[in-house]
Amino acid sequence: MKLNEIRDNRGAHRRAKRVGRGIGSGKGKTAGRGGKGQTARSGVALNGFEGGQTPLHRRLPKRGFNNKIFRKDFAVVNLGRLQLAIDHGRLKPEGVIDAAALTACGVLRRARDGVRLLAKGELKAAITIAVAGASKAAIAAVEQAGGKVILRPARAPREGPPPSAAG
Repeated sequence: MKLNEIRDNRGAHRRAKRVGRGIGSGKGKTAGRGGKGQTARSGVALNGFEGGQTPLHRRLPKRGFNNKIFRKDFAVVNLGRLQLAIDHGRLKPEGVIDAAALTACGVLRRARDGVRLLAKGELKAAITIAVAGASKAAIAAVEQAGGKVILRPARAPREGPPPSAAG
């Protein structure tokens, strides 16, 4: 096979329907957009519009509490990924492994508000790792391999309004 012989599978590539090219094409005049009105124009934004009826997203009750502003955004690391980095020689099992070490060796892209250790995969090396959070199964797996998990608090909370000096 040569590069010039490469073809799509039959029926995999269909030619785009050219609209607005005369009444004989079947997609002429209004180009498949129907009559006049908002939807015949460009820049239509009708997401959730139900013809004047109260839209579904307003009919359904809102439930629960949403803490998007102050929620911690942890970078997740699995044990299997740590073992892979150790096997490839990118991560040294000696010393304390922290967020800076994980980003330096390429296990994480950025630490965000802290690192959370999860138990997916298998860990054979005895490591000491400092993280903001870890699952019970991950802590058990690290300790079973002869290592230790140090839990450090996540990054300080974002600045809010100053406390009131009422007294």
